[in-house]
Amino acid sequence: MTAQDTGSPKARRGRRPGASSTRQAVLDAARARFASDGFAATTIRLVAADAAVDASQVMQFYGSKDELFAAAMAIPASALERFSTAFGGHDEHLGERVVRAYLAAWEGTPAESEPLMAMLRGAIVNENASAQLRAFIESRLLEGTSGRSDDAALRAGLASSMLVGVVTSRRIIGVPTLADADTDELVAVLAPAIQQILVPPATRTTPIEPGSTP
Repeated sequence: MTAQDTGSPKARRGRRPGASSTRQAVLDAARARFASDGFAATTIRLVAADAAVDASQVMQFYGSKDELFAAAMAIPASALERFSTAFGGHDEHLGERVVRAYLAAWEGTPAESEPLMAMLRGAIVNENASAQLRAFIESRLLEGTSGRSDDAALRAGLASSMLVGVVTSRRIIGVPTLADADTDELVAVLAPAIQQILVPPATRTTPIEPGSTP
C-alpha cells in the first residue's frame, strides 16, 4: 500500500530549515537593511520583519543591534569585545584604555584589523558607508559613557572623530610623523585628550576658609 493509497502526506525532500538557515536569513536581511537605511535608522524589528522571524529570535542570535551590525559587516567579535571592555574599571585611566583598545583593534592582527580597515577605506569613498561606520563607532563610545554627563553623545562623537582620524592618518593617508610613531607615543599624547573628552570634570567646590561665612 502506498502513501497515496493511505491518504498520508508525502515526506518532504531535503533538510528542514533550521537555526543555521534562519540565522543566515537574519544576517542577509541585516546587510540589506544597513546598506539601504544606514546604522541609525535600522532597527531589530525591521530586520526581523525582513527576515520573516520574530524580533526575539534576532536578539537570541545576535544580542544587540551593535553585534548584528558587527556580524553583517564581518567585524570580528574580538574587536567588538575590545571596544566594550575598554570601559571597565575606574574612570581614572579610561582615556588610555580606550586609545589602546582602538589602536589594538585597528592595527592588530590581520584577522581583526583587516575588516575594520576595509570598512574605513569604503567609508572614505562612500557616504552611506561613512555614515554607518561613524554611527557604529559613536554607539560603542556612547554605550560606555552614557550616564556620565548630559552631553555624553557629543563627547562620544568627538572622541570617535579623533580616534578614527588618527587611524586614517596613520594607515591610509600615511602622515609620516603619525605613521612612524609607536603605540606608546600615541597613547601618551592621545590618552589625556580622550580622557578629558569622555570624562567630564567633577564639580569643583571652593574650600571655605575658617571664620568665613558660608
